[in-house]
Amino acid sequence: MTPPNSETLEGLTQRYVLAAKDGDAAEFARLYEHIAPAVFTWANLRLRPEQKAVLDPTDLVQEVWLRAWRKIEAFDAERIPFRFWVFRIAKNVALEASRQARKPDRGRQPGGDSDPLDAIADSITGVSARVARDESLARFQAAVLELPEDERKLVIHCGLEGLPLREVGDRLNISEEAAGKRWQRLRQRLQTGELPAHLLDIGS
Repeated sequence: MTPPNSETLEGLTQRYVLAAKDGDAAEFARLYEHIAPAVFTWANLRLRPEQKAVLDPTDLVQEVWLRAWRKIEAFDAERIPFRFWVFRIAKNVALEASRQARKPDRGRQPGGDSDPLDAIADSITGVSARVARDESLARFQAAVLELPEDERKLVIHCGLEGLPLREVGDRLNISEEAAGKRWQRLRQRLQTGELPAHLLDIGS
């Protein structure tokens, strides 16, 4: 997915995270923008209809952005990959959407008490709008939805969430080695230069 000479997401993390920890919201915005397409795609593939009724995928992108920014001081780039950390936040947001969907009053979306980031509000809105309009992402999502269930799970867990292959293998009841080989073959089939460079995790 990523051209051989392009910078990896974790390389970008090292460049921007120190500035973000010092309170530079613009630098964090540049970092998050690289993973926003993956978060949006994940939301479209994982959120059930009842969850989408209370949390649109574009809103999830913005909510995860806000929460990640508020927690950035606790992020340790040497201990955990940025992608894994962001998707852990995304899963919590989706879980809250599930709980909200079961409530009689479903008007309030998860995370409504988040502090607005006025300095980068336009960036947040702009990025989520761009990923929602990205036709290559729509085509990719349609292609993934046509895959067998096990292959869809490989895309979600290996490609988008960046889970360790051992954990993915446990979820699919296959070995770590088998998970790695299947994901490598599937990634080659899905590869296209139209997709955002950091949409899929290439480290799996």
